[in-house]
Amino acid sequence: MADNETHGSATHTGDAAVARELPGDLVAALRTAASLPRLLVASDFDGCISPIVAHPADARPIPASIDALESLAAMTSTTAAIISGRALADLRELSGSPTGVHLVGSHGSEFDTGFALAITDDDTALLSRIVDELNTIAADYEGVTVESKPVSAALHVRNASPADGQAALERVRTGAATWDGVQSTEGKAVIELAVIDTDKGVAIHTLREQSGADAVVYLGDDVTDEKAFRVLTGNDVGIKVGDGETDAGYRIGDPDDVATTLTTIAALRGDAIASWPTL
Repeated sequence: MADNETHGSATHTGDAAVARELPGDLVAALRTAASLPRLLVASDFDGCISPIVAHPADARPIPASIDALESLAAMTSTTAAIISGRALADLRELSGSPTGVHLVGSHGSEFDTGFALAITDDDTALLSRIVDELNTIAADYEGVTVESKPVSAALHVRNASPADGQAALERVRTGAATWDGVQSTEGKAVIELAVIDTDKGVAIHTLREQSGADAVVYLGDDVTDEKAFRVLTGNDVGIKVGDGETDAGYRIGDPDDVATTLTTIAALRGDAIASWPTL
């Protein structure tokens, strides 16, 4: 488990990321993972590939991170993915749909190959009730907004005052979050209510099974990423981005450090593949 010390830092200037070297123990772990026959590299989007912004629609990925993921996806026996709480359509648009990179939306509910689980008429009706309830709550507080997704809805309080944000969240916790069939997940300044039971840990498991990965590298910054960190084993590498308690084994500072980390993984993987004997 990583402690609360931030390992590495960076300054983001325009499109250029200036990052210090990664800690040696992290590089060693990445080198081991990159040397194995099949590798899966995945990351959250907001707070990792893209810096956190006040308005979700304004999020933009750091180009170096996208370049590294595309490089990894083009390598033999290597899978790259972005796993986000955003709806898949939103993730496609904001990420630019990087070539060869798998996109997973709604905390693992939506894969680019289709829904992970079937959606019933009852689920659809429940989701409609959830959206109505969250909109009612949001209307009472300035800066509180609702994001509707195919299998969930989220109440965002990042732009509300601390008092209003907490009041709105508490109304959800004691209200719609307690309804039968509702799965509740809290993140940074957000609570999300889903009508099917899945999470980023399930998404990692699914991608691992599909790719046959011998090692997984996962980067995440939010509470929702902890479920992904908890399914990592063996030579897997979990990397927490930013502050907060975590089950990840390693920690870096911010999205600029994510770009450095992904670029490092791509270089290590390329070197490892180049060293493999040819048949």
